[in-house]
Amino acid sequence: MNEQLMLLVALQDLDTMIRETQDKVHAEKLSTMGFALEGVDDLKTAREELAGSIDVALLHRYERISQRLGRAVVPITSNICLGCFAVIPTAYTSVENRDKILYCENCGRILYWPRGT
Repeated sequence: MNEQLMLLVALQDLDTMIRETQDKVHAEKLSTMGFALEGVDDLKTAREELAGSIDVALLHRYERISQRLGRAVVPITSNICLGCFAVIPTAYTSVENRDKILYCENCGRILYWPRGT
């Protein structure tokens, strides 16, 4: 997988963790289950460091998609975008495209192939 894509997937995971800890209802549920909600500042610091490693234009596109759709980086499974469930064009599935940054023609999300596919 393309290095920038791996960084975007990690960034999305950090964003999800930060968002979950800042949502009062979700945070309360996590606390009642026994999860300590400490280290949010560390998550934010790690997010900033990781964001600094990503190409600026790609990061801006990720953030725009994330604000609009929630999940910005989604896998392709069985030639289907798992963000909007649209069928991906056959040209996208060529071996040459496996390491390129591609976008869903339907929803605009950033696509990646999970390992092993």
